[in-house]
Amino acid sequence: MNPIEHAWDALGRAIKERDNIPQTLQELAPALTEEWDALPTDNINKLVDSMPRRLNALIRVRGGHTQYYV
Repeated sequence: MNPIEHAWDALGRAIKERDNIPQTLQELAPALTEEWDALPTDNINKLVDSMPRRLNALIRVRGGHTQYYV
């Protein structure tokens, strides 16, 4: 349900697609910052805007499993 999970997924994919994949935590921190800054703002806005639909879906199934919504 949490849209930040989708943002983390996008960050993980972006890190894996880098020419030089970070090998240490010291390399990972700036790489994550760089990739976060490169994420299209529109993608983050869509995740935030999807929350009412996500919550309504959760209410409809009374806390059960829901379909994937973005």
